Amino acid sequence: MAVKTAILFFSLCLPAVADLAAGQQALKNGDYATALKAFLPLARQGNAVAQFSLGVLYAHGQGVPQDYEEAAKWYGLAAAQGDAVAQYNLGVMYDNGQGVAQDYGEAAKWYALAAKQGYAAAQSNLGVLYADGQGVAQDYKEGAKWYGLAAAQGEAGAQLSLGLLYDKGQGVAQDYKEAARWYRLAAAQGEASAQSNLGLLYYDGQGVAQDYKEAAKWYRLAAEQGLAVAQYNLGGLYSHGQGVAQDYKEAAKWYRLAAEQGDVTAHYNLGVLYDNGQGVPQDYVQAHMWFSLAGASGNAIGTKNRDIVGRKMTPEQIAEAQRRAREWKPKTSR
Repeated sequence: MAVKTAILFFSLCLPAVADLAAGQQALKNGDYATALKAFLPLARQGNAVAQFSLGVLYAHGQGVPQDYEEAAKWYGLAAAQGDAVAQYNLGVMYDNGQGVAQDYGEAAKWYALAAKQGYAAAQSNLGVLYADGQGVAQDYKEGAKWYGLAAAQGEAGAQLSLGLLYDKGQGVAQDYKEAARWYRLAAAQGEASAQSNLGLLYYDGQGVAQDYKEAAKWYRLAAEQGLAVAQYNLGGLYSHGQGVAQDYKEAAKWYRLAAEQGDVTAHYNLGVLYDNGQGVPQDYVQAHMWFSLAGASGNAIGTKNRDIVGRKMTPEQIAEAQRRAREWKPKTSR
């Protein structure tokens, strides 16, 4: 009798399995209307995979108007059944306040459930909450634990974050060699901040042999992705001829890219190049403007140099430089 019941139950499930597979194939093909039609009845019957899939459709506005509240609802139902990805996604929604009130404690709860199932992204995000003390007591050691688990699975963000903890000695003994190891793994995956940080270790000779050429290589990779600090550091290498041939024109190029994003030291250094006519035509109006911007952000030398260059300028030139400084707005990249 037990065998017959099991067989009957299995036979009753076959259409549901077929509908679920059809929905998943439709989702894969971008046929969201068909996917929705397949998932909705199954989700209402309590199928966790269908509930999760509905959450995805609502979160991304695929086949339905984008609705974070509905997404959170369906993720929550799937998460309550132990679906790790739904638990992670629900954690993200609480983390960001999408469809639910922002609540780091709830984010930590759902990340932890997914993290304990080995879901790397959840482990990484849980590490962030512990490192930042959001929703949980700040605990760098606990942060390092979760970063380590995610990093071991190849999660680039966790590798970067673990490298930072080793770099600063937070939650782990300071170890530049370990920092370089984790930065390198993340950098190889294209993580710009890891590339920049690895470049800095090579520049300073911390955890690796000092090598300006290697520093330039890693700075360049990050700079080309738009990371302002790497653009500034690469400009510095060109300005001083470290690891690359000295080239003020290249220095000006990279300083400008960083300066346009609001990097204060790049503002100052670009002002110096315009003042001296190095890599750019000598232009006191431009120099005054960049020095003014640096000074306005707290760079005292920028203010001093603005006043010095101002003595070489006509009142009309000073007025023009001041106008440009007032109207200047940073460009956003990274």
